Amino acid sequence: MMTEQVYELGQKVVVQGKRGPEVATVRGEAESMPAVGRYGMILQAATADDLSRWAELGREAEDLKWLLRARARARGLPVKIVAAEYTLDASLLTVSYSAEDRIELSALIQDLRSHTRARVNFSAVGPREQAMMLGALGACGRENCSSHHLQEFAPVSIRMARDQQLPLNPEKLSGPCGRLLCCLQYEHTQYTELLREIPRKNAKVCVEGSGACGKVVKLHPLQGTVDVYTDQGLLTEIPASDLRPQKDGGQKDGAHKDVGKPEDGAERQGR
Repeated sequence: MMTEQVYELGQKVVVQGKRGPEVATVRGEAESMPAVGRYGMILQAATADDLSRWAELGREAEDLKWLLRARARARGLPVKIVAAEYTLDASLLTVSYSAEDRIELSALIQDLRSHTRARVNFSAVGPREQAMMLGALGACGRENCSSHHLQEFAPVSIRMARDQQLPLNPEKLSGPCGRLLCCLQYEHTQYTELLREIPRKNAKVCVEGSGACGKVVKLHPLQGTVDVYTDQGLLTEIPASDLRPQKDGGQKDGAHKDVGKPEDGAERQGR
């Protein structure tokens, strides 16, 4: 039975994973879960026997991973064996691999027959899943989000970087997996809200009071200001509340600002 007991942060527990029972660590407070389905639910606190068996199965799976790597190399198979992991009941061994094209892995399954009695499942993984399994440090100096706390990968697009006024440098915007940083999504909603309150880039605007007009060349959503390059050749940072759209011919119009949506970005990058 599943338990309704409250567990402490950092405590080892047995959970119902997608493939079967697994040992996990409590990293957050309890959340309400749907009544249908058991995936992700805590089954019980991990006992000393559970932890000992989990460690033993981990060592056995690690040995099998290196065995498969050697056999794949010997056969010249263009495949990367990323990880191997048992369920706690040792009924299933999941081998995660990466390959550029579809590949026949029946020979590797046969290689495992004499080394394990568990059912073997080969699972293809992408760059993000590899980073999650192998672990790495992000540009922030902390463990990358995918291997620390993310449970699933949300779509991330270059538009998120544009909306946050980040330099579109692939090296700075990519994580260890080579894909766009997962953390670009964390503050994106806040930025889209702020961008609704300021003129869009390249908009023609005039300053209330002085009447100076020019073009918006840079946005500062957090400050609520924009950089305006005036017709007189001056570059100045001005609060968005002091601006209004410029009519044809530069005539004044105090009706409302030219509030625009953020620019559309490129295609989404998935896993």
